[in-house]
Amino acid sequence: MAEATTGLDLGHVAALLAAGVVAVPVFRKIGLGSVLGYLAAGAAIGPFGLALFAEPETILHVAEFGVVIFLFIIGLEMRPKRLWGMRNEIFGLGAAQVGLAGVALTLVAMAAGVSAPVAFVGAMGFVMSSTAVIVQMLEERGDLPTPQGQRAVSILLFEDLAIVPLLAIVAVLAVAVGTASESAAPLWQTIGLAVAAVAGVLVAGRYAINPVFRFLARNGGREVMTAAALLVVAGAAWIMNEVGLSMAMGAFLAGVLLSDSTFRHQLEADVEPFRAILLGLFFLSVGMALDIGVVISDWRIVVAGLLAFMLVKALVIYVVARLFKARHHEAIERAALFAQGGEFAFVLYGAAAAGGVIDAQASAALTAIVILSMALTPLTTLAMKRWLPKEAGLSPEDAEGVDSAEGLRGQVLIIGFGRFAQVVSQPLLARDVDVSIIENDVEMIQAAGNFGFKVYYGDGTRLDTLRASGAGKAEAVLVCVDKPEAADRIVQLVKSEFPGVKLFVRAFDRGHSLRLIEAGVDYHIRETFESALKFGEAVLVDLGVSEDEAADTVAEVRRRDAARLDLQVTGGLTAGRALMRGNAVTPQPEPYIKPAREGRLINEDEAPPEAVIEHEAQD
Repeated sequence: MAEATTGLDLGHVAALLAAGVVAVPVFRKIGLGSVLGYLAAGAAIGPFGLALFAEPETILHVAEFGVVIFLFIIGLEMRPKRLWGMRNEIFGLGAAQVGLAGVALTLVAMAAGVSAPVAFVGAMGFVMSSTAVIVQMLEERGDLPTPQGQRAVSILLFEDLAIVPLLAIVAVLAVAVGTASESAAPLWQTIGLAVAAVAGVLVAGRYAINPVFRFLARNGGREVMTAAALLVVAGAAWIMNEVGLSMAMGAFLAGVLLSDSTFRHQLEADVEPFRAILLGLFFLSVGMALDIGVVISDWRIVVAGLLAFMLVKALVIYVVARLFKARHHEAIERAALFAQGGEFAFVLYGAAAAGGVIDAQASAALTAIVILSMALTPLTTLAMKRWLPKEAGLSPEDAEGVDSAEGLRGQVLIIGFGRFAQVVSQPLLARDVDVSIIENDVEMIQAAGNFGFKVYYGDGTRLDTLRASGAGKAEAVLVCVDKPEAADRIVQLVKSEFPGVKLFVRAFDRGHSLRLIEAGVDYHIRETFESALKFGEAVLVDLGVSEDEAADTVAEVRRRDAARLDLQVTGGLTAGRALMRGNAVTPQPEPYIKPAREGRLINEDEAPPEAVIEHEAQD
């Protein structure tokens, strides 16, 4: 076993990088996510694993800058108006979740025989969910920009704010029941400094940062701009930390102030590489901090506390979510995501231990509970996604402004009203064609209503819906759904039940086109084909090709594609491959129509010598 050291050299840097490089791809491959990979790798190389590092707290302090940069980038995406619009969710939903969960967990700990001060500190530390874990998972799943993701960010922002009064309460407890001196700063002074720091950052961001960046853009190099971006993040985080606020809150506030700046995108690009590396290092250091000895010696307390805290917190979060009108599916997702403790617990437990509110053994046990809960979060969300039934979406009966398809009599029936169908409808409506539209996505129907469309709810893959939508009386049915299997089912029903109706179908790819041709539809088009050709034509013109030549080239590509499709109808997808140009090996061109016999030279005297030789050899 390698000898642990308090310093860092190239060997330790290599160990950190190797742990992440090996563990993260493996854990992501098996579906457990990068966060759990980093935590497991940290536990493996930490003082309670291979003991390559003796003091993970040192690395943790450096790695916390990754969380700071993460919150700065989130702040860059938040316009001040948008943040103001979230105020009800921040101070309503966030306050309700933190307050009720804190009370419930405190009562659970007291019921287990823990004293009230220790129960309160342990509960409130666990209530502070991990910003790093939650935002990273939301980002990996692509849910961060969604309304559900923004509500999660609102709760996390309130938790960042709540750390200030919580630290103040711990200071008061330290005077009352601990070993802290009564000469500690009073609560009003702490709050006053925090307000002054926030005001200072606001003023600097409003009047100083943009002029400074404009000056640097004219007179400094790229590396100076990067250094300035990191200075903004580190400076705001340091100021907030000095007055008792969270560093992440300071970085987020700085990002919000710069979100309307013309330098926003450059700032994001400059700090992004540091964010990714340091955030991974943060998770590694959290994994190192897991005291395996405490888990083994006090396993009953740790396991019981872990299960009780996670289950009770998840239950409270679900209830609060439902009280704030969240759907059942979203409430369960939020409960699974927020059911863990977070990095703020380390700060709160450290302050409580330093003040004598909790002893070292209780601090170690509570820290182990929080770290294990962070490690379990990817597993709980994975289990939730696997066992929770897929959300059905809004019910058409409960949705406002949504009518079911019944007794429609349009000249043309459009099935599916996504982006493709919305464009298709425009020339028809321009000529006053009587159009009926059905769609099975309630939210899409409501959104279309805001733009002047009357769309009816109906599933085009059902025969009764087609009858109610007037498919049998329409002159044409336009199948514009985005799922090939659904389109095939609709085509089958219309061809068998309404054979006199013309079918115009949106095709997904060449394989789908071949199925539609075999089914006998009247017209089909691959959804991206014509737009891609126009795109290529525009590129040719921009490269200097004349508009007529570019149009002729695109027409020739269209002819070759049609000829290839004809060959594929009889020969399968691999037929006509030579008609498709590639950039690796140029295929041998083939004629569109195979000649009945070999050609002969009309004037052999004017032919190239090699052509005459080849012709004579054939004769």
